Amino acid sequence: MIKKFIWATLFVIVGGIFIAWLTQDLWLPGWNKELQDKSVEFRERGLSFGERADQQACLDEALTSFNTCSGFACTITHGKFLKACWEKAAPTEGFCEGVPTYSEKPSDDDKSWARHACWDRDIRGEGCRLLMRQQQFLCSQ
Repeated sequence: MIKKFIWATLFVIVGGIFIAWLTQDLWLPGWNKELQDKSVEFRERGLSFGERADQQACLDEALTSFNTCSGFACTITHGKFLKACWEKAAPTEGFCEGVPTYSEKPSDDDKSWARHACWDRDIRGEGCRLLMRQQQFLCSQ
């Protein structure tokens, strides 16, 4: 009985992936356009917010807003917000203290720092760690 269930589940998953691949020309351009439009919107929001905020306020706003959504697109749009916000934001004293130096391939210490920074804010989404990597990058420049 369990083997039949496993095979049926596997068949449904493989079938779903195959159908998505076959129909990607129908949904992919629309999804890309929607993501691009949202990215532009979030960048504009970030620039606007950054004009009246400091670096820490930008990070706090991005993480607070990010915590209410999930998924790949959410991580991208909030990353756009954060980078744009920092373009206009005032420096925050001590903002880079304790932030590991950015490297292309994150070390175990980098991963631990990002994970704990997210957990300390009670944010469980994987994308939070990518936003924290942006802080590493900013602080390493």
